[in-house]
Amino acid sequence: MASDFENRLRKNLKPRFAWARKEGTDAFRLYDLDIPEWPFAVDWYAGSVHVMEYPRRRQLRDGSIDEARAEVRRAASDVLGVPAARVFLKTHERGSGQYERLGAGAQTVVVTEHGLRFECNLSDYLDAGLFLDHRPTRQRVRGEAKGQRFLNLFAYTGSFTVHARAGGATHTTTVDLSNTYCEWAERNLALNGFAPDAKHRVLRDDVLAWLTHTSDTFDLIVCDPPSFSSSKKMGRRFEVQRDHRWLIDACRARLTPGGALYFSTNFQGFALDPRVTSAEALSSLPADFRRPVQRTWRISG
Repeated sequence: MASDFENRLRKNLKPRFAWARKEGTDAFRLYDLDIPEWPFAVDWYAGSVHVMEYPRRRQLRDGSIDEARAEVRRAASDVLGVPAARVFLKTHERGSGQYERLGAGAQTVVVTEHGLRFECNLSDYLDAGLFLDHRPTRQRVRGEAKGQRFLNLFAYTGSFTVHARAGGATHTTTVDLSNTYCEWAERNLALNGFAPDAKHRVLRDDVLAWLTHTSDTFDLIVCDPPSFSSSKKMGRRFEVQRDHRWLIDACRARLTPGGALYFSTNFQGFALDPRVTSAEALSSLPADFRRPVQRTWRISG
């Protein structure tokens, strides 16, 4: 007898693939913790499957998560018609870092989103390199980028920069502290025919320190900080809830008159400081997600 998980995955399959074709993407969510007893998120990446489990304490105590994990692997392979070796299952543990390296298998795939291409690594990190829930915000940025000077902070693999360049940004600056992610961003740009030059820079730097010493100004900024990190500038651990007002003010200081900042966080329980003015909360949950992962505001300069 098929499990409840398998039945729900089959139910989601046809309408979700039809939606994705219209949306213009081959990277999307198929199952989003739909059934409480099956706490998994299942994402399709151009013929491969990425599964994230969010085990409940009871399942960990009684060991039932092992049986559920095996069933999810089997059902995902059978229902989606992919070899078991192309089903990548990871566990989201409390306190685990989304950017922490888990391995060196380098199982990569190139996916398409609205005509743009992105490299995703399904084996080596908790996340694959493209936050699927940010798809609507990337489209917004692309639509606003024409003729703009664009800044991408905590840029990760540079997907917002790719969209900004596709939208006609005249200048782009992409900043991240990690060499790994700066190089990954450069590969994503190259996949779409965008070469770095004096007007389009990828910088390895501490974002918080860089913001205080740059004199450049920008028309459009994306800032998607981690929930927690260390920073030379702060002189202490950065915490997004405690420090976000400082960060937003520092970004606004670099905005041209009439410019816009997109500020996002996936920190659960986050509350925007009421002293942050001109902030519009966006309804940015894509159709393939049931539950919000991140929250985003568009803040005017």
